[in-house]
Amino acid sequence: MPFAERLLAWFDVHGRHDLPWQHPRDPYRVWISEVMLQQTQVRTVIGYFQRFVAELPGIESLAAASEDRVFGLWSGLGYYSRARNLHRAAEMVMAEHGGDLPADIERLSSLPGIGRSTAAAILAQAHGQRHAILDGNVKRVLARHRGIDGWPGNSKVQAALWNEAERFTPHDRIADYTQAIMDLGATICVRSRPRCADCPVAADCVARIENRTVELPQRKPPRAIPTRATMMLLLRDAEGRVLLQRRPPTGVWSGLWSLLEFADRSAADVTIREYRPNDVQSLGTFTHTFSHFRLQITPLLADGVSSSSMLADAPDLEWYGSEQWSALGLPAPVRRLLEIHSSGTRDVP
Repeated sequence: MPFAERLLAWFDVHGRHDLPWQHPRDPYRVWISEVMLQQTQVRTVIGYFQRFVAELPGIESLAAASEDRVFGLWSGLGYYSRARNLHRAAEMVMAEHGGDLPADIERLSSLPGIGRSTAAAILAQAHGQRHAILDGNVKRVLARHRGIDGWPGNSKVQAALWNEAERFTPHDRIADYTQAIMDLGATICVRSRPRCADCPVAADCVARIENRTVELPQRKPPRAIPTRATMMLLLRDAEGRVLLQRRPPTGVWSGLWSLLEFADRSAADVTIREYRPNDVQSLGTFTHTFSHFRLQITPLLADGVSSSSMLADAPDLEWYGSEQWSALGLPAPVRRLLEIHSSGTRDVP
């Protein structure tokens, strides 16, 4: 049987048919899910997706929402540029496309945050159009099945993978096939210890036949990950509110609310003296890892500060109580620090 027929027969019995974005499987819901699923596993995305579409059920509500509201719903998923691009794309769809996601791949893939594979996944699942996808799971399946050497991020390797993806994509049951090949990579052809005995296309899989499932697909060439350091100042006033600062529109955590940061303790002490806290405590250094560097964070808790200092000339600073900051878009380590602070403990995140 052809690759697609074997895969669809397996999907009918073993595939995932009850994901929340499949009921209904409209363009908006598929779009939101596909963007959330970039760099994030299904089990993590489900809860975020349900909360997101409950609050913002369509493109019009997403476009009209504030960036803070969008970031608040996204907070914890990471890679916040995805949320910013969703918001920008929704605004463009309202302004330029009459409130409907474009149904052709060229216009759809021109929107912020929607590349070739994401556009193909939306059109295949929501409209049944024949487009091949090539997300991380599909790259792994095809690299192993066809025995394609090299790191999938290499342009020549990626071109070879796209050729196979196009060749294998059938002319009917497009939505099911698209979900099926993603499911195969997510549940059977996993990165470590793939379940080849349960794979519907194992019979002619080059990696299985040649015992190369461990080496394919080949990993990105390693490089040293630098470490940076920062000091975060958690200022708490007499009412229990904390001082947050909106980060610049570019760079790490751009546009999110965060704690004041300093290069070292002497720089932090200048601000601490201006706020005149009753007590200052170190909460212990911990490390937060990004894809391209590690950040060593040393948080300081300053209690009983004056909430009126310095705000007149600092529009990017705001005092927030827990019921307010919990709804904001916050970097994951900052949210964890605030949750620990609110719980009254002093454990390092």
